[in-house]
Amino acid sequence: MTHEEMLEEAAKREAAAMEALDRHYEENGQAFGQLAYIERWEQEEAEERKERSETVLRRYNAFYNDECSGMPHGTPITPEHMQAMTLECMIDALICENMNVEYNAIAIDDIKDLIEGLYRQSNEFLEKVRNLKND
Repeated sequence: MTHEEMLEEAAKREAAAMEALDRHYEENGQAFGQLAYIERWEQEEAEERKERSETVLRRYNAFYNDECSGMPHGTPITPEHMQAMTLECMIDALICENMNVEYNAIAIDDIKDLIEGLYRQSNEFLEKVRNLKND
């Protein structure tokens, strides 16, 4: 096969592939549009969830800091007291996020998001402490 014949064959294959691709888009164009819509919706949903999670974490920190800083220095407190205060602050933060909704149940995902945020916050703090120690 000569070089020109090879180029002609490649051009024929490319034309056939482009024709098949055009047919594919004609037959499935609506499905591609729906898929793109779903992907955009999922991305927006994830961004909203992340923003909400960060808001709940900020509110939790505010409630927790108010509770703890309101205690006189040297107040005897048990780990159980700290756990109870922590849970109360979590509930207050989640209720505050859902003020316009009748709220008598907490979604597990909200709690998991808060826990994840607290771990992330704790790890960032520990990393700052390590960096200060190393400097």
